[in-house]
Amino acid sequence: MTPDFQKGDGLIPVIIQDCDSMQVLMLGYMNKEAYLKTLETGKVTFFSRSKQRLWTKGEESGNILRLLSLKLDCDRDTILIQARPAGPTCHKGTISCFGDQFEGSYLHVLENRIKDRLENGDETSYTRRLFNKGINKVAQKVGEEAVELVIEAKDDEADLFKGEAADLMYHYILLLQAKGFTLSDIEKVLQERAN
Repeated sequence: MTPDFQKGDGLIPVIIQDCDSMQVLMLGYMNKEAYLKTLETGKVTFFSRSKQRLWTKGEESGNILRLLSLKLDCDRDTILIQARPAGPTCHKGTISCFGDQFEGSYLHVLENRIKDRLENGDETSYTRRLFNKGINKVAQKVGEEAVELVIEAKDDEADLFKGEAADLMYHYILLLQAKGFTLSDIEKVLQERAN
């Protein structure tokens, strides 16, 4: 199914959503040429109404939007794209053109923070120090936190249980990063099992 470019004088709105956090990042417009270029290159390309030309997001800043999925609405005149951003989406430096405040899945926000700490963080941070000790130490820490969670599950101390669950989740996400995987990779496995 292809978009209906006849409506809207050849331009249709495109909503960009972060494939991990599900945060709406921006709204742009595509003509048929921008649509085809996006499919061909895997980089989200728009038609700039102000410049009257094709514009690939990140062509100057490097903050491209890597296409992961594309869906049409029921009338085929609006596109929803899930993308992986290579940096802030907004030209003002925020994650989203709608600001940085987002009430979606905090686990994906945490995952991005852990990733940022590993790539750009202070060498003395807890995350970097544990990661630098190697996969065995990271995996061992996940095991320790899992045991502590099981121990707290036997008691009725809700705050202690939640604290241990949070510790386990943090270290689990770090282990996924160390193995080169993301929460989205695990979500896909769970979705496949549900079918």
